[in-house]
Amino acid sequence: MVGENVENPGVFPTREALRMADALELDLVEISPKAVPPVCRITDYQKFLYQQKKKQKELKAKATKIVVKEIRFGPNTDDHDYNFKLKHAEKFLQEGAKVKAFVFFKGRSILFKEKGEILLLRFAQDLEELGAVEQMPKLEGKRMTMFISPKKKK
Repeated sequence: MVGENVENPGVFPTREALRMADALELDLVEISPKAVPPVCRITDYQKFLYQQKKKQKELKAKATKIVVKEIRFGPNTDDHDYNFKLKHAEKFLQEGAKVKAFVFFKGRSILFKEKGEILLLRFAQDLEELGAVEQMPKLEGKRMTMFISPKKKK
């Protein structure tokens, strides 16, 4: 048993620990059940739950949120359109978002798989300074997809 309400922390039988908690009009809360012997604390259970929720909220707020932006190409995308989409991808990577670039094949354009792969590899090469390829071009149905994640800032 540990805690600020216990005069001398130590190992106590369960009945005695419950009696001590009742005497202080508080609850006996099991902190670490897997420890041998289990670690308990005399505290107000509602306050304990509130503090745990608060800790969870803080951890969630500190966690980084990963944003994935999509950029769509056709197998016969022209240079002007390519450069326009390249500028957008650069902006996304600088903001810290991942980029999912994909070539969508409509109808019989699936015959130009090589063109789509070349286009995505060129795209990855142009973004080499800002991002690293997370997944190489991969054909899934009528889409060839590639992921680029931003490089860590030093």
